[in-house]
Amino acid sequence: MRPLLTIFIVCTIDVLGFGVIVPLVPYMADRFGAAPWVTTGILGSYSLCQLIAAPLWGRLSDRYGRRRILISSMAGACLSYFVLGYAPNLLWLLVARMLSGFMAGNISAALAYAADVSAPEHRARALGTVGAAIALGFMIGPALGGVLVGNDVRTATFMRPAMVSAALSVLAMLLVVFLLRESQSPAERAANRASATPSTVLRTLGARPALRWLVLAGILVTFSQATLESIVALWGLRRFGIGPRTVGYLLFGLAMITVVMQGGLVRVLAPRFGEHRLALAGIVAYVLGLGLIGIAPGMGVALAGMALCGVGSGAFSPSVSALASRQADAGNRGVVMGTYQSGTSLARVIGPFSSGVIFGSYGVGAPFLVGALVTLQAAWCMLAARRLTVREGSL
Repeated sequence: MRPLLTIFIVCTIDVLGFGVIVPLVPYMADRFGAAPWVTTGILGSYSLCQLIAAPLWGRLSDRYGRRRILISSMAGACLSYFVLGYAPNLLWLLVARMLSGFMAGNISAALAYAADVSAPEHRARALGTVGAAIALGFMIGPALGGVLVGNDVRTATFMRPAMVSAALSVLAMLLVVFLLRESQSPAERAANRASATPSTVLRTLGARPALRWLVLAGILVTFSQATLESIVALWGLRRFGIGPRTVGYLLFGLAMITVVMQGGLVRVLAPRFGEHRLALAGIVAYVLGLGLIGIAPGMGVALAGMALCGVGSGAFSPSVSALASRQADAGNRGVVMGTYQSGTSLARVIGPFSSGVIFGSYGVGAPFLVGALVTLQAAWCMLAARRLTVREGSL
């Protein structure tokens, strides 16, 4: 089996298990009597732990290979789902999400693997393939989680989806063990042991100013993505009275559009217009989408906003990931992608922690309008990165 196809299947199954849980955690927290800011704080704890762990996973994947890191992180995810399924209170729910975040080394390892096995001119397509797998998992996962739980919060049981997520992690881990070959030779890993130190990240960012702007752009857009994902369940419940199943379907539609963009249209648009222009178009689409959701008087306008967000995310994410990977050398690609992942993880911490406060203080639509204003600033970052990369001749 071709390496990219294998990593696509593995990532889809692994993220599918994660996606099953996404729309359910807010309802679990609400059942335990959590306030909105506590609920979104629990969601943000996952990204806080991922932020701490991502550089470590990136360095380890450079030293010991992508395959070992994928296996280790999937085993940890499996354990976290068991803890979540048996959680008797908010504390154990928090522990489950933190453990899952600490073990979330699979995304940076998968991105580094795709970059390893692709030529530079095809890297946007390869990273788009991994992005499409992630989006596909998020597309099917929330819908599956909603179906497993149902639409009545009072009678919902969360054990079944947690066990399904654990089983999916085991399946993904077995696929890596038996089907996925290591993308780096022993000689390459030996060379990386010498170069993949904590100071490598700082040296890389210091030597590549364009990378700093790309990371900042990723932080700003991901902040808004995290805001949407963390508050959409509470927004749907308060504004339209919808339950887990309907929220799962909304996230399914959002991710489906992202999959079409990342898995299909990006392959066509990136060579024609370039990653910088494609990322800028994605920013504009996401800003408009968030604005529509924030002011939506009914579900029709909200659905149009969700669709625009899907288009924007699908255009932006693989384009910026490809640009960031071009700022790395073969020996520190895992570190660079792990550093970029750390930036987006930082945004996924700030987004949930702030969205609950904004939601409770200024109204149900306020988090989306704030997100639109924040995302708009990413356009300036992309323009600055473009000027620097042209000047440095790194594209």
